[in-house]
Amino acid sequence: MSTPAPTPVTEGTVEALVRKRLGDALGGRRGMVEGAVPTLGFTISWILSHDLRLSLIIGVGMAVALLLVRVLQRQPVQYVVNAIVGISIAAVFALRSGNAADIIIPSLIYNSVYFVLLAGSALVRWPVVGFMIGGVTGDPTGWHDDPRIVKLCGRLTWILAIPCALRVAVYYPLWLADQAGWLGVAKLALGWPLQLAALAAMVWLLSRNHTPLASDGRLQTA
Repeated sequence: MSTPAPTPVTEGTVEALVRKRLGDALGGRRGMVEGAVPTLGFTISWILSHDLRLSLIIGVGMAVALLLVRVLQRQPVQYVVNAIVGISIAAVFALRSGNAADIIIPSLIYNSVYFVLLAGSALVRWPVVGFMIGGVTGDPTGWHDDPRIVKLCGRLTWILAIPCALRVAVYYPLWLADQAGWLGVAKLALGWPLQLAALAAMVWLLSRNHTPLASDGRLQTA
């Protein structure tokens, strides 16, 4: 039985992948709202009451309520579960120390590690986006044979890495200053709005027509 030929890497392949991956991560409009609601509840409660336990209960409670709505509507619960897991882990850090600002520690760790992985892969010229494309086309490493595709995937990987670095640059000094309220605001501002900005930047890069499809099914630089 013959093995199906890998799908050629094209601008359409890359753009479709970018849209799908970020769309999956954000969960559409509803997913974005559900991801923001627990943090919003915690932040407002903390600003008004400065009661850590109450604020955490409200944040987690809102996430659980959203989960119940999803279950009753027989809708996928993936994005709500992600929100519950995220705020629960953050709650553990904050409750163990008794410091509300420590709720941001998991996000600091996640974004720091993610930036190192993304930036490192781009620097060694095996960008993560290339592997994502390879997974879609059925040829995990074939894309690396073409320096032009490597260059394009490297740029796309840097666009994914920059928001992680920006979050760390904003979160860390606020955490050091014990500004839990501002951390909540920053987490909302640097959440899905920044992801949407990254998506727009990636789509813009792909629409510049600097990598038209050649007759042999590869991307070429203008």
